[in-house]
Amino acid sequence: MDAIVYLAIALGVVAVAAPAVFYRIGRKSGRETEDIARRAAGEAADQVAKRITADAERDADGLRKQAVLAGKEEAMKAREAWETEARRRREEVASEEKRVQEREVTLDRKLEIVETRDKELGRRASEIGRKEKTVDERQQELDKMVGEERRRLEQLAGLSAQEAKAELIRRMEEEAQADAANRLREIRDTAKRTADREAKKIVALAVQRIAADHTAEITVSAVALPKDEMKGRIIGREGRNIRAFELATGVDVIIDDTPDTVVVSCFDPVRREVARVALEKLVADGRIHPGRIEEVVEKAKKEVDAGIVETGEQAAYEVNVHGLHPEIIKLIGRMKWRTSYGQNILKHSKEVAWLAGIMAEELGLDAVMARRGALLHDMGKVLTHEHEGTHVQLGVEVATKYGEHPLVINCIAAHHDDVPHESEISVLVQAADAISGSRPGARREAFETYVKRLEGLEKIASSYRGVDRVFAIQAGREIRVIVNPEEVDDARMQSLTEEIARRVETELQYPGQIKVVAIREKRAMDVAR
Repeated sequence: MDAIVYLAIALGVVAVAAPAVFYRIGRKSGRETEDIARRAAGEAADQVAKRITADAERDADGLRKQAVLAGKEEAMKAREAWETEARRRREEVASEEKRVQEREVTLDRKLEIVETRDKELGRRASEIGRKEKTVDERQQELDKMVGEERRRLEQLAGLSAQEAKAELIRRMEEEAQADAANRLREIRDTAKRTADREAKKIVALAVQRIAADHTAEITVSAVALPKDEMKGRIIGREGRNIRAFELATGVDVIIDDTPDTVVVSCFDPVRREVARVALEKLVADGRIHPGRIEEVVEKAKKEVDAGIVETGEQAAYEVNVHGLHPEIIKLIGRMKWRTSYGQNILKHSKEVAWLAGIMAEELGLDAVMARRGALLHDMGKVLTHEHEGTHVQLGVEVATKYGEHPLVINCIAAHHDDVPHESEISVLVQAADAISGSRPGARREAFETYVKRLEGLEKIASSYRGVDRVFAIQAGREIRVIVNPEEVDDARMQSLTEEIARRVETELQYPGQIKVVAIREKRAMDVAR
């Protein structure tokens, strides 16, 4: 029993002490295992470190060898470049030394030449000095001889040196004037022949190309009546119809013995046209009384105004001129009812535009601007009966007011030489105006005006000293001036014709051109006894 108890106790003690024993044994065994694992890890780490170190040493050894090789290659390349540069520098230095040596040789040679020339110049200077001395001596002798000869000539001629000099200068001036006049005449004749030939060619071509109507238009304000009894209806009871018509239109109605015709008279061609249209409408309608007259006259004014605009636009279209101001279009249309020396202004302006345009094209100038200036050059004539001033002044004012180009304004202002020409185009417009106005059948003038122009031409030419006789020929288009040969020489002839021509331009009004011809005839006479 006790043994069992003791055994149980012993087993209990053992059961109590066994975990502690096992713990200690396990802990000791774990420590040993950890120590073994730690030693194994340390050995593995040492082996890896040794391997890495060995690899690093091997790689470093390879890199070191590569760096050494690269350094050697760079050193070799630098050495080669330095040797090349040094060789080039040595060659340049050698070349420069050779060039310097050649320059030294050249300078030495030039120095020798200069020294030789200095010696030669010194010798020549000595010779020149001697010659100058000799020349001075001879000049003194010559001056002495000239003085003696001058005194002898003065004694023989009876003139002093100043008088002889003045006489010589006078003769030289006369000879120079004669030579200059002859030379001027030759140059002008040559230029005139060439210019006339080319101008005739261009003008003939322009005239042939336009083929304008050569019959002057005469504006006739006459109204045909269906029967002569219509005159009484036009007059009306106690003349009230004709008075109302004249008051509404501003014209004079002339009713005479001319059968079936009534004449409308007025200084304003547009008003005369309105009256003609209105009277034709009244005659065609047959109802003629004051109320009807005013109504028809208003309609006629509107028709004529529309016709004026249409005529102006048609004229601008025919000559290929565009962009004109509406007021200028109206002035162009009103040209249809104006004439100058019997020539219709609208037809004249269109003809001038065609001529100027063709000549401008032949000469390589601006044909559009030439046609524009030519079409507008006489538009001031439409305003002369309404405003003060010449047609040139009025045309310039209108063109300036409505913003025309300065070349066009100059064409208007210079076509009668009132102002200088500023371009070739204005000269062409003036030439075309002269061609259109001076061609046969273009214009006509009253007999009294014609006679006064002839008298004025002869009076102007006769007013100059040395003019013996004057004849106006070719219907006043040429003046023959016969001069006294004792008073007018050849040099004076040309200037005399120019002076007469300029005075004719400024003092007379005439269509076309007038030629001035001076004639000098020298006659010698003697008597045999």
